[in-house]
Amino acid sequence: MDTKSLMIDTATMLFQQKGYKTVGLNEILKACNVSKGAIYHHFPNGKEELLIACLHDLKVAITTDIETIFRGHRSTKEAVQAILHKLIHNLETEDTITGYTFSSIVSEMATVSEPVRNACSALYENIQHIYSAKLVAEGFTNESASEIALMLTASIEGAMMLCLTQKSTDPLKTIAKRLPNLFV
Repeated sequence: MDTKSLMIDTATMLFQQKGYKTVGLNEILKACNVSKGAIYHHFPNGKEELLIACLHDLKVAITTDIETIFRGHRSTKEAVQAILHKLIHNLETEDTITGYTFSSIVSEMATVSEPVRNACSALYENIQHIYSAKLVAEGFTNESASEIALMLTASIEGAMMLCLTQKSTDPLKTIAKRLPNLFV
C-alpha cells in the first residue's frame, strides 16, 4: 500500500473510532510510521484535506458495497434487508461497523467546514440515489422513491449510531423488522 493510501485508511479508522477533533496529526503519523513531511506532501492543506480524502474513500467504498448488494437482490426491500443483516453481522462478529458509518464526523465537522459538509452530503446523496433508483425501477414515483430513500438513509444511519452508543444490535434489528413496511 502506498503512503497516501496508508494515511487515508489509518486516518479514516482513527477519525471514526475517536472523532476528528480528538485525533491529532501526530497520532496519525505515529500509526502510519511516516514523517510530518509525508502528510503535507500528500495533503498540503493539512488535516482537513486528509479528512476530505477519507470521506471520498468512504463514499467510494460504501457506494460500491451498496451497489453490489442492490445488484444481487431483485427488490429494494430484499437489498435493504441484506444491508441491515450485514451491518448486524459485522457488529456482532467484529464489534464494529466503522467502515459504514461516518455520522460522528458529520456531527463534529459539518457545521465547521463547508468542504467537509459537502463531502458528507455527497456520500448521503449517493446512498439515497441508489435506493431511489431501485425504487423507481420497481414502479414507485420519483417523489415517493426520493422520500423513501431519505427515510431509509436516516433510519439506517441513525440505527448505526444508536448501536454504537448502546453497544447493542437492537436498533438495527428493530429497523430491519419495521422498514419493510415502507415498501407497501
